[in-house]
Amino acid sequence: MSNAPKEMTVVEIAAPGGPDELKLATRPTPEPGQNEVLVRVAAAGVNRPDVMQRQGRYPPPPGASDIPGLEIAGEVVALGPGASGVALGDRVTALLPGGGYAAYAVAAAPLCLPVPANLSMIEAAAIPETFFTVWTNLFDRGGLKAGETVLIHGGTSGIGTTAIQLAHAWGARVFATAGTPDKARACERLGAARGIDYHAEDFVEMVRKETDGKGVNVILDMVAAAYLARNLDALAVEGRLVVISLIGGARAELNLNTIMSKRLTLTGSTLRIRSVAQKAAVADGVRRHVWPLIAAGRVKPVVHATFPLAQASEAHRLMESSKHIGKIVLTV
Repeated sequence: MSNAPKEMTVVEIAAPGGPDELKLATRPTPEPGQNEVLVRVAAAGVNRPDVMQRQGRYPPPPGASDIPGLEIAGEVVALGPGASGVALGDRVTALLPGGGYAAYAVAAAPLCLPVPANLSMIEAAAIPETFFTVWTNLFDRGGLKAGETVLIHGGTSGIGTTAIQLAHAWGARVFATAGTPDKARACERLGAARGIDYHAEDFVEMVRKETDGKGVNVILDMVAAAYLARNLDALAVEGRLVVISLIGGARAELNLNTIMSKRLTLTGSTLRIRSVAQKAAVADGVRRHVWPLIAAGRVKPVVHATFPLAQASEAHRLMESSKHIGKIVLTV
C-alpha cells in the first residue's frame, strides 16, 4: 500500500491538434501491476514523440497510458507484485510507454535507474528517452567505436546534445548539423569537432573535407527520406546509417549501387513499441556504460527550459519552434 492520493492531476490530450489541446484534468491514481512501481513524479521530460502524439500522428502502443510523457524522475511510493531492484523511497528516473505528464506514474521496475547523485530531479527526468535512444542506436546498432568519426543530425535537439556528448566521451570524432551558426557553435561546445550550419553549408562536403575525403563511419539521422541520398554519399566505406525519426519523410529512392560499392549498412529502430525485456537490455547497457560517465561529470543532460505541468502547452510551443538547445522539462 502507498500513501498516494486516490486522484491525481494529469495533462490530457483533449483532441488531436495544436498545443492548446493539452488540458489539465483529474484522474484516478494508477496502481502498479506485476513487476511495476508507482512513482511520485517530480519532473517529466518533453520529447518530439509527445508532440506527434498530441497531433494524432503517434498513438500510444497497446496497453500504454493515453497520457503523454515518456520519461520521468521521482520517488518510488508503491511496489507492484514481483517488483525487484527498487525499494520504497528510491529516487529513480524511468522510461515509460506513456503517462509521464502526471503527478504519479507507473513504471516497469527494470526500466527504473537510480538518480545520479550529482544530478537534480529535473536533470534526471531529461535522461531516459534520449539516453536510451542514443545508446541503443549509436552504440548497439551503429557500433560506434573509439577513434571513428560520426555525423549527428539535429545536434542541438535532446537526442543531438546527448549523442554529441556520449560519442565524444567514447573517443569518437564528432560532426553535427544544426540550423543556425549559434547552434553549430553550441554543438562544438558540447564536444563536436565541427558544427555544421545546414542552411549555409553542405554537410556532405564538410565531412569529406574534414575526413580527407573518406566520409564518416556512422551517421545518426532523424531527417530520413529528405537526407537519404546525401547521407549515403557522406558515409565512408563500411559506414553505418542509423535512422531514428522520419521528420523529412518515410519514403525515398535508394541507390543500391552506393550501398554495394561502399559496403554500407542501413538500419534504424524505434524504442516505444519494444517489450519491457528489450528495453531492460537497453537500460542495463545505459547503467553499465553511461552512468559512470554521468557520475564522473563527463556527460550531462542539457536542460534548456522548465515549465510547470499546467504550462505543458507552452512547453510544446517551444519544442515546435525548434529554438531550444537540449531538453525541455515539466516540473510537477
